[in-house]
Amino acid sequence: MVVLRSAVVADIELLRSWDQQPHVIAATGDDDNLDWEAEITRDVDWQWNLIAEVEGRPIGVIMIIDPAREETHYWGSVESNLRALDIWIGPPEELGRGFGTEMMRLALDFCFANPAITGVLIDPLESNTRARAFYERVGFRFVEYRRFGMDDCAVYRLDRQVA
Repeated sequence: MVVLRSAVVADIELLRSWDQQPHVIAATGDDDNLDWEAEITRDVDWQWNLIAEVEGRPIGVIMIIDPAREETHYWGSVESNLRALDIWIGPPEELGRGFGTEMMRLALDFCFANPAITGVLIDPLESNTRARAFYERVGFRFVEYRRFGMDDCAVYRLDRQVA
């Protein structure tokens, strides 16, 4: 069972090591290494950095932002009441075990726990067909191709399910 907790300073070296894993580079691009110290220690109310654990063992990371409030305006002009997320598994031996599906379910539960949130965005590399197929399986729909910095991405959106 996957559980989420807030990332802390003690996670920084682990996150840096995950950034060097070939499967992470293939999914995020090799120029996308984050400044984890800055990300973990910042105190803003529009970003959440979460570590996924299984039996107390860190296996992945989820970053969730409010794309309308994020200071770099990475997503451009977007409607309010959205969330955008990045999600990946760090250790290669944890791939293919269903943890990504559980992590995504928990991330979406986190996002939609706020009743004002209407949708979630994600932007895998256009070339990352495995991730794109995964996002489509969990309900995301393709919106558009977009270039973010040096990366050609496919933007997907999952809207809140209204019964």
